[in-house]
Amino acid sequence: MTVYTAEDFTADEADVLRRYFTNLDQPVFALVNLPEVVKGALFARYSRSPLSLRRLFLQEFVGDLDIEGDQTIDATVGLRRAEELYDRVFFEYGDDSVAQLGGVHLACEQASNVLTKILEWGRLMAYLEQSTRYIAYDQRLGGRYRYYRDPQIMSSPLGTRYVADMDRIFEGYSQLIPQMQTFFREVVPKKDGDSDFAYRIAVKARALDAVRGMLPAASLSNVGIYGTGQAYEALLLRMRSHPLPESRAYAELMLTELRKVIPSFLKRVDLPDRGVRATSYLTDARDSMEAVSDRIFGYETGGVVDDDVVDLVDFDPEGELKVVTACLYPHTSLSERMIEARVQQMSVEERIDVIKAYVGYRSNRRHRPGRAFERTGYRFDVLSDYGAFRDLQRHRMLTIDWQPLSPRHGYAVPDAVDAAGVSEDYRSAMARSASLYNALAADHRDSARYAVALAYRIRYSMQFNAREAMHMLELRTTPQGHEAYRRICQRMHTQIAEKAGHIALAEAMRFVDHSTDTALGRLSAEQRAEKRRRERDLG
Repeated sequence: MTVYTAEDFTADEADVLRRYFTNLDQPVFALVNLPEVVKGALFARYSRSPLSLRRLFLQEFVGDLDIEGDQTIDATVGLRRAEELYDRVFFEYGDDSVAQLGGVHLACEQASNVLTKILEWGRLMAYLEQSTRYIAYDQRLGGRYRYYRDPQIMSSPLGTRYVADMDRIFEGYSQLIPQMQTFFREVVPKKDGDSDFAYRIAVKARALDAVRGMLPAASLSNVGIYGTGQAYEALLLRMRSHPLPESRAYAELMLTELRKVIPSFLKRVDLPDRGVRATSYLTDARDSMEAVSDRIFGYETGGVVDDDVVDLVDFDPEGELKVVTACLYPHTSLSERMIEARVQQMSVEERIDVIKAYVGYRSNRRHRPGRAFERTGYRFDVLSDYGAFRDLQRHRMLTIDWQPLSPRHGYAVPDAVDAAGVSEDYRSAMARSASLYNALAADHRDSARYAVALAYRIRYSMQFNAREAMHMLELRTTPQGHEAYRRICQRMHTQIAEKAGHIALAEAMRFVDHSTDTALGRLSAEQRAEKRRRERDLG
């Protein structure tokens, strides 16, 4: 595994940290002996801070906690647990439901942007990832730019080139940040009444949004995870079967720390007839499918595309009818077939009235109708830049699958980059990224993806029901969102109405924002946040 840049803590700091973190010198560690609300708040702050979790805890949280009663605790040597009951019920009898009842907050630091997508695959976990919008990657960590150094690449003849090209890309990114901030200040001048703090944060966010595509997938990130023992077991089995060495190395680090907290729930992970066999199954299935796919398609790539692709490839033409049936079902004593027969006889206006009544008056996007909207769904084939994919992939209630990251589909250039007159520098970074990938791909097929900049496009499929569509499309089209995923979700909404013909369902998603001129879209959100901070301080 790559050399982890460990932090230095004073003796007093280490004395405090040992009570709450399962180690002080590794990139993966669990949080213990803290109230759930503190762990949740710590993770929430973590996503927008450049600090490590342990340093953030020391600087912003420990001063507000009463830690005197925890002086005798040392979490770094593992926690004692009464495991006899768990061993008998869970391990011997295999009652997986027991493993759903114990959860752990786990921090995974200095993980590449390739690894973060592997970590965030599971549905039944909660994740917070360090944001490229609030954290600039121009700062060095331990004297080095923040990107993953794959040991196999570093020890190969391409190791020196890898570091040189990555450093040049990060230098170019760092140089464009102040230029883009100047551009946005000129395009959207600060108005009278605008808060200096909110305006500054909004300008920075837009600037970082504009240049984030230059960052390679090797860029390091911090991820906070909360999950049950069962969810962690499934995650570890997937990670152990993954072809990427970074994934397998992190799996071992995670298993070590988790066993300090919930050891009984993870006993099966490395048993030959359980976890090892399951990992082999996943590996064999993947290898078999790669061989079959290579035999069928060979080297076909689909070619470079000049724009994003959002294609509604599958939907149910009778979807709205089925949703109307599901809306009525819990309010009668009739069978579903009888209800559907009556719905078939309704006029379009009558069906729309049912949907409107079911949805009710939604005063904001957090007011969402019930599970009747899960009765129909949509499947999209999407081609977008990797940065947009990273944000959309985190919606866990949908089914998503993606193809390997590479430069083969071309890249996206934000309009602001062209308007600011810095597109030549941006495109230079893209060319360097593609050249490095091509050099690595022959001998490092899986690790070569580290070289691919986030602006390069990746193809992925997204399948979700109408209820999840309402949540995702309304959330991801707010003016403060990134323009890349806003466009994708706006096009999805349009296709649900026009291509699927689900006009009533599309209209129910009333908070989907189709505006295109968002200027400093983050400004109003930051102003509201600052107002809440002032009211809290005054209160």
